[in-house]
Amino acid sequence: MDQDAMMESDVLIAVGSNDELISSMDVTKKKAHLFSKDGKPRGILHRAFSVFLFDDQNRMLLTKRASSKITFPGVWTNTCCSHPLQNMNPDEVDDPSEDKNSVDFCYDGVKHAARRKLLHELGIDPVYVPHEEIQFITKFHYWAADTLNYGTDNPPWGEHEVDYVLFFKQKNSESIPIIPSEDEVEDYRYVTQDEFKKMLKEIPAKDWSPWFRGFLDRGFWQWWDDLDHGTLTGKHSNNDVIFFDPPKEYYASYNYDLSHNRQTGTLTADGVLQS
Repeated sequence: MDQDAMMESDVLIAVGSNDELISSMDVTKKKAHLFSKDGKPRGILHRAFSVFLFDDQNRMLLTKRASSKITFPGVWTNTCCSHPLQNMNPDEVDDPSEDKNSVDFCYDGVKHAARRKLLHELGIDPVYVPHEEIQFITKFHYWAADTLNYGTDNPPWGEHEVDYVLFFKQKNSESIPIIPSEDEVEDYRYVTQDEFKKMLKEIPAKDWSPWFRGFLDRGFWQWWDDLDHGTLTGKHSNNDVIFFDPPKEYYASYNYDLSHNRQTGTLTADGVLQS
C-alpha cells in the first residue's frame, strides 16, 4: 500500500490535549494531517509513537524518511515514527485512565503498533523486539506545519500529535536483519552518542524531523545516558503530556494567530474542532 492509499485507509486515534480518547468521529490519516488557513491551522490532534531502538552496544538506530513520504520527506529521525490505528487486531487503542497504563505504563496497544510498523518500515521481525521489553517513557504533544516542503503561505500538510516515546534495547550481539521499505525509509545507520552529536553539527537542523528535534531538548540525552541504569526499567517513565511549539521555521502564515493555544486543533468530546 502506497502513501496515498494509507492516507485514505488508516483510521487514527483522535485524542484531546491530555491524551483522552475522542470517539465521536473517525479521523483518517489524511483528515488528521491536512492543515489550512480555513479552520484547520494544526490539522487534528491524534496519537502517535516514536520508537528508539538501540543495539547491544547502546548505539541508536537512526532512519532517514523516504522522499515519497507526504509529510516531512527526506529528513533524519528516530528509528520509527508512526501511529496506532483503530480496528486493528491485536487492539492498538490504549485507555490512559486504566490502572495498567496510568500506574504501570503498560500501553500494550501502542507497543503492538510499534512492532507492526517496525516490520512494515524496516522489515524487523517482531521476534527481535519482544513486546514486554519495550519501555514506555513519556508523551509529547507537538505540532508542525510542513513549511519546508510546501512553503509558508498555505502548506496543506503537517503533524499534530500526542507522541508516545518508546525505548527498546537489543539484549544480545546478534544483528537484527533490516530490510527497509523504499516507500518508508531512504537510509539508516546505527550511531554512538559521539557519532550522533557529529551528525547534528554537520547536518542542517531543517534536515531533522521537528518532533525529534523537540525530544532532544526535553530529556532524551539523560534517557540515553541511563539506558543501562534505569531507563529500560521505568526510571524516567511518567504519564505527563509535555507540550511544545515547533521552531519558527515550521510556522505557516496561518499559525501566527495570537489566539492559538494548546487546544487549537483538538476535538471536543462531541467532535467539534477547536481552531
